[in-house]
Amino acid sequence: MAFVQLSKTSLAFGDRDILSGVTLYLSSTSRAALAGANGSGKSTFMKIIAGIVSADSGERSLQKGCKISYLPQSGIVYHGNRVRDEVETAFKDSAALIDEIEEISRILAHSGPGASTDALLVEYQKKQDYLENSGYFQREARITAVLSGLGFADSDVDRPVDEFSGGWQMRIALSKILLEAPDILLLDEPTNYLDIEARTWLESWLADFPGGFLLVSHDRYFLDCTVNEVYDLFQGNLTRYAGNYSAYESVRQQELDALLKHYTEQQEEIAKSEDLIRRFRYKPTKAAMVQERIRKLEKLERIEIPESFKKIAIRFPDPPHAGRIALNSAGIGKKYGNRTILSGLDLVVESGEKLVVVGRNGAGKSTLLRILAGVDPDCEGNVLYGAGIAVAYFSQESAELMTGSMTVLESIESVAPTALIPKIRDMLGAFLFRGDDVYKNISVLSGGEKSRLALLKLLLRPANLLILDEPTNHLDIYAKDVLLDTLKKYSGTVIFVSHDRAFMESLSTKTLELVSGGSHRIFYGNYAYYREKTDQNTVEPVKNIIITEETGTGKNFYELMKQQQSLVRKLEKQEAELLARIEALEKEKAQLESDLEKPEIYSNGPRAQQIQKDINRLSSTIDHAVTEWEAKSAELAHISGTMN
Repeated sequence: MAFVQLSKTSLAFGDRDILSGVTLYLSSTSRAALAGANGSGKSTFMKIIAGIVSADSGERSLQKGCKISYLPQSGIVYHGNRVRDEVETAFKDSAALIDEIEEISRILAHSGPGASTDALLVEYQKKQDYLENSGYFQREARITAVLSGLGFADSDVDRPVDEFSGGWQMRIALSKILLEAPDILLLDEPTNYLDIEARTWLESWLADFPGGFLLVSHDRYFLDCTVNEVYDLFQGNLTRYAGNYSAYESVRQQELDALLKHYTEQQEEIAKSEDLIRRFRYKPTKAAMVQERIRKLEKLERIEIPESFKKIAIRFPDPPHAGRIALNSAGIGKKYGNRTILSGLDLVVESGEKLVVVGRNGAGKSTLLRILAGVDPDCEGNVLYGAGIAVAYFSQESAELMTGSMTVLESIESVAPTALIPKIRDMLGAFLFRGDDVYKNISVLSGGEKSRLALLKLLLRPANLLILDEPTNHLDIYAKDVLLDTLKKYSGTVIFVSHDRAFMESLSTKTLELVSGGSHRIFYGNYAYYREKTDQNTVEPVKNIIITEETGTGKNFYELMKQQQSLVRKLEKQEAELLARIEALEKEKAQLESDLEKPEIYSNGPRAQQIQKDINRLSSTIDHAVTEWEAKSAELAHISGTMN
């Protein structure tokens, strides 16, 4: 079995220990995650395992022939190839092996019997077996499957790699790593640039992967689906926890609670000792006692708590009061050239709702959010805000435009309400600005740092409608938890897009699905409800129009009112048709059940079996019709109730 092992491995940067006598064993059966605070050294540790970085001390053992593939967080850029050609370089070792096999064949063709010939035959067979198991001869199908799974369209595979953004370049890199078919995979934040569909595909791929892997990820749901053990890197030490990521968090939180308790007790004892030393330092009669206290403090092994592990509860400003309807849009449409992104989208969002917008990559999620926020007025249809609505919009693009000579701390102080000034450092810490990071100039911040700062500034504004495009990007798990807790307590309205499934399920109360080509569906439940319904292929109502006098006036109001009344009549007709169909199906089923009771039928085995099959089929059809009727009925009741 292939394996890599680190023994008593240590590494320090200056006076800081990144690794302190760490031992790790990974094999081709490992399903592991590497956890730890931001900046704890996880990426460096991965590079040591991969053999890219050397440790200060310790041993790295690798079974002969064990193949390790490593994907870094970012920084990979390709040039000069088409996507397909670049990805196919994952098979370069197999291509080289063909040349070696052909060379052995030429030698064997001119060799007579003997020990050297026997050795060559063994080597030939060994290389041939490896080549057949490498997937080289199925590479076209494998390349197509991986590229499709990671979100590349058929038209993308022949495009030059230079045309793709940094995120898509990392998807190309991930494709190559997966196709290399190593014994052990090391993936550092593989989900950073993946949408929810690509993440789900990667979960499935890893479940079927015959080798082992070690993952670093800030996606809790992804880790829960893929790993069965977690290694925690904490202050240079590595500890193993059995179970998935949630199990690790539960145990680790108990340990951290105990550590925090001991830390608090120790700080109190240190404060008492320092107070005694100050009071009696210059009294000759207390000199011995003072010296003893000083010696104890010097020998004391002090407990250290990283800032990232201190739970921070943040409460942002309460949103201003607003009417019952936060947003009402009708007939929203958007095209780019001949391509339809959105078409005839009607949407009502009530105050306090948390609406998640979902759909495959390219379905128009970010486009819709820009339209709803008023950033992109070049569209069809109308967007009307309710009474008293104040909108705040966040996107990665707006974050990248941040400039100026202010420091991070000054930037936040300039927008924070007076009551929150004492909490600013805690807020910055929760969004990963710790220590001297708060004194960085905005102009030198990375894209991820600007994104976090822009999000924090937005949350400090007194808005009651937040429109958030990928707010969880560039946040670690602890920062995501702070954001999630804040938004769940937020009494205003949130419309958001995210690729973090746990975040989506926990925050959302309603789901809007965008389908390629411009169509859409509304689901009256959170993201988990949406997944359940779509997995069952249950069709939900498409339209969602609620008009009140708060949201429109004059001609526009009456036009929208007509649309709503037309929708109600349509739903009433569909509901009546479904009820009539259910009644007819039940009558047919009852007749068959009556027939089955007749002696001439149940005594005829084949005939009785066929009737029973028909009854079972009708039962299933009735169940589906009833489910559809319930959805129509709920939609009708929801809209009709708003008209009263």
